[in-house]
Amino acid sequence: MSEQSYRVERDSLGEVKVPADALYSAQTQRAVDNFPISDLRFPRAFIRALSMIKGAAAAVNQDLGLMPADMAGAIEKVAQAVADGQYDAHFPLDIFQTGSGTSTNMNANEVLANLATKLLGQKVHPNDHINMSQSSNDVIPTAIHLSAYVAIAEDLLPALSHLHQTLVDKAAQVDQVVTTGRTHLMDAMPVRLGQEVGGWAAQIGHGIKRVEAVLPRLAELAQGGTAVGTGINAHPEFGTRIAAKLAEMTQLPLITSHNYFESMSAQDAAVETSGQLKTIAVSLMKISNDLRWMNSGPIAGLGEIVLPALQPGSSIMPGKINPVIPEAVTMVCAQVIGNDVTITIGGQAGNFQLNVMLPIIAYNLLQSIALLANASRVLADMAIAGFTVNEERIASLVGRNPIIVTALNPVIGYETGAKIAKQAYAEGRLLKDVALEKTNLTAEELDRLLDPRQLTEGGIQE
Repeated sequence: MSEQSYRVERDSLGEVKVPADALYSAQTQRAVDNFPISDLRFPRAFIRALSMIKGAAAAVNQDLGLMPADMAGAIEKVAQAVADGQYDAHFPLDIFQTGSGTSTNMNANEVLANLATKLLGQKVHPNDHINMSQSSNDVIPTAIHLSAYVAIAEDLLPALSHLHQTLVDKAAQVDQVVTTGRTHLMDAMPVRLGQEVGGWAAQIGHGIKRVEAVLPRLAELAQGGTAVGTGINAHPEFGTRIAAKLAEMTQLPLITSHNYFESMSAQDAAVETSGQLKTIAVSLMKISNDLRWMNSGPIAGLGEIVLPALQPGSSIMPGKINPVIPEAVTMVCAQVIGNDVTITIGGQAGNFQLNVMLPIIAYNLLQSIALLANASRVLADMAIAGFTVNEERIASLVGRNPIIVTALNPVIGYETGAKIAKQAYAEGRLLKDVALEKTNLTAEELDRLLDPRQLTEGGIQE
């Protein structure tokens, strides 16, 4: 940095050169210098939550008589501006940093202190004022829970609900189509296409319930435990009051932790949440791969459906259209499953009174939530809602399927049915024609017993 491009800041370790226009100070700059590891930064959702915590803390400290009203008001105002994204450029830190996230907590403290000082016209200290009644050790776990809860409530659950409704609507739209069921990728008994799509809808419906089930644990906030869970340097009512303040700000049922020692030393709720996100990823992977198989062709594949043509599929083969949306979604699923491994490893790093992998837990959890939310909407709107059905091709395949002889088992027995199926397949004949020769059943009886639509009526319907 040239002489004109920096200013000198001081902390307990001495002097540090900081960019002249930076809103952060010495401790943030030390972290910038110490951790040039990746290009990964805390997501916007996390910075928003962190700023909300700081604003809520100022309000609570004022209510408790610990901070003057004018200072608290200034901190609340600048914290809202940071939460709104006006100062994201001043949060430069790598997620690979001190495991408590202290560097990022101090980054927020310094930015807010400088902004509040300018607004108030008097010194606002990053530790004494912005960090009053707090520690990085309770702020960062609280920010993880708060940011994840908000992202799930605002983004993921609405996206999953949209996908679920799109699947329900599509199932009703295509329910008249009887297609060939497949097990082991081999022909099986007929199913209605509506039943197949309805199965996907049920998967997403269960995923919604799974995520909703973890929210009460995410609602518990560590704020108030301060350094080790004992609440040192915080008013006894601080934890309860800041949880109530954040609940008021977000309109979410947030509460103070039932046990600060658990909330600060462990990240079990984050691990649990990630596990449910992984389950949703597995569901989306199954749905996407089914779509890819059903869309395969158009000549040499299954060719049951046609996904919307969104872009040319090949740089060398003219006219080729690929199932790009399901492919993108499967990659999202792979990323979320990998994130879950990272979060699981991070969760076991709770050594005594503090987990020391908080930044990567935060990053991966929020990335998984965002990816699943975005992928769910894209899959719903750009693949499922618009696919068309090749009804003529499906009907021709159902009619030639020898496996429907299974419906005759109660009448002619398994062994006879197997012989009929093998002969029909070997000779390329309709099952009904062979059955007329090999059994005493009439054509009318066979039409009734082998009616593909009737064969789909035995399952449980939603």
